Amino acid sequence: MLRTHTCGQLRQSDVDQQVTLAGWVDKSRDHGGTIFLDLRDRYGKTQIVVNPDSGAQHLQTAKDLRGEDVIQVSGKVSTRLEGKDNTKLATGEIEVLATDVQVLNRSRTPPFFPNQEELPGEDLRLKHRYIDLRREGMQKTLELRSRIIKSMRDYFAEHDFIDVETPILGRSTPEGARDYLVPSRVHWGQFFALPQSPQLYKQILMISGYDRYVQIARCFRDEDLRADRQPEFTQLDMEMSFVDADDVMGMIDGLMAKLAHEILGIQLPTPLPRMTYDEAVTKYGSDAPDLRFGMQIVDCSDLARQSEFRVFRGAVDAGGFVRGIKVEKRAAEFSRKRIDELTELVKNDFGAKGLAWFRVEEDGALWSPISKNVEEPVLEGLKQRFETEPGDLILLLADTWEVTCKGLSGLRKRLGAELQLYDPSQMHFSWVVEFPMFEKDEDEDRWVAMHHPFTAPRAQDLERLEDDPQACRAQAYDLVINGYEAGGGTVRIHDSEIQQSVFGLLGISPEMAADRFGFLLDALGYGAPPHGGIALGIDRVVMLFGGLDNIRDCIAFPKTQRAMDLMTQAPGDVEAKQLGELHIQVETPPAK
Repeated sequence: MLRTHTCGQLRQSDVDQQVTLAGWVDKSRDHGGTIFLDLRDRYGKTQIVVNPDSGAQHLQTAKDLRGEDVIQVSGKVSTRLEGKDNTKLATGEIEVLATDVQVLNRSRTPPFFPNQEELPGEDLRLKHRYIDLRREGMQKTLELRSRIIKSMRDYFAEHDFIDVETPILGRSTPEGARDYLVPSRVHWGQFFALPQSPQLYKQILMISGYDRYVQIARCFRDEDLRADRQPEFTQLDMEMSFVDADDVMGMIDGLMAKLAHEILGIQLPTPLPRMTYDEAVTKYGSDAPDLRFGMQIVDCSDLARQSEFRVFRGAVDAGGFVRGIKVEKRAAEFSRKRIDELTELVKNDFGAKGLAWFRVEEDGALWSPISKNVEEPVLEGLKQRFETEPGDLILLLADTWEVTCKGLSGLRKRLGAELQLYDPSQMHFSWVVEFPMFEKDEDEDRWVAMHHPFTAPRAQDLERLEDDPQACRAQAYDLVINGYEAGGGTVRIHDSEIQQSVFGLLGISPEMAADRFGFLLDALGYGAPPHGGIALGIDRVVMLFGGLDNIRDCIAFPKTQRAMDLMTQAPGDVEAKQLGELHIQVETPPAK
């Protein structure tokens, strides 16, 4: 072997041992003819001392070394001189007195160094990901990811789940986001699709009698990207038979408690708190609210109806709402410029028409540039509704339900962070349940599934499927951590007639259902048990447990927001011969 120990392994108990280390030169310092090297691998760093006693050849080799050169060093472990300990390093009490220094591979000057304090732009780091992955922070995150996945596997193995791999090449089905398609060379003009999730396969496994399935699954979605989304991602996928929603959530409660204890060292009380979808969007404007702080949304639409102020009255007369949030005791921190910035935020990011605000004065009165336009009884009503105190700030939106939800949720999230209303290291876990079965696609004037077409309605809502789809609530549940959806699941439809009814509501004709989902409908007719499951986003879970802001920092080789791999330059062109074998002709793209 090229090494006897790693660079993070040696301790005071190893003094006087002869050892061989190998790794990357992290730093080099010349102290009057004695060279001090910090040798690094993913386990840590060890100080190497190369002096005249090491031999002239090895001393010269050490002098010529540069950052990121790969070397092998042999020598004796020694205690550092008194007062020279490095308490920041696990190996900080010892050093290795080199007797042999060999260069295994020299490095060109890299575009950036893994140990530099100020990181370069993300594009440069993604282009040279092999260097970025040498950073201590990245290595710790990937080690954390590995620990989390191992803990998940252990947990489900302890609960009698069977790990089953499902296909990557499958059938394109109209169940959500756009599929990634793979042309078949053998079957002219036909395509495989990469899985958006193993949804159909795991339901088939339940029908097949594998009552507890789990998988660390790779999934693919060709959708418009956001900062926390990736075209390919990894999820913890699980399914159970003969269960209801409480059973599935209870299983995940136990998993979260295990991870919280093993990774964060905290005791997480279970069962985790639950909130209905309606309560979440009414109080927080989001189906994934951050519950580490308050600042609940207050509805003032009834007060607005009593006012002749055009902005308020006009919104409610048009069927809209006037809703707001209160910033407690911090009004003095909000200059007119800062409020203008918040106004631009809700206008540009959430489509609001504007932002109304009131400051609570020392005498308890509400002041604003618009306060003279609002009747005194309405102002008094606002004070009572928000339970105001001097120094409070009220922020109001007058718009549609959707815009007030998105705008106030966005304001709440931003102000919670800016005003430091919570401890960033704190973790809050909860469930949001009883989602609507359907939502309306206004562009196409049709119903779409809020989760997916295989979600079961609540038993008490079955009769509403045909007559009042909007009132149907699903047996659906999302795990929310710190304001992020960390996972989502449902109890599935296990009756083929109900499944056909849901397909019909979604505009999936019997012919299309038979073509795309015939195997599932067939299987449901051969003794399908009640079943349900969930998928947790592993990338998201690692991001949250690691206290990170960027999901790309949790993935070894991520894509950019434009779905590109800057390191390999994927996607890229292919040879005409390959396209010919696949019977594909590429059109010339339109001029930019």
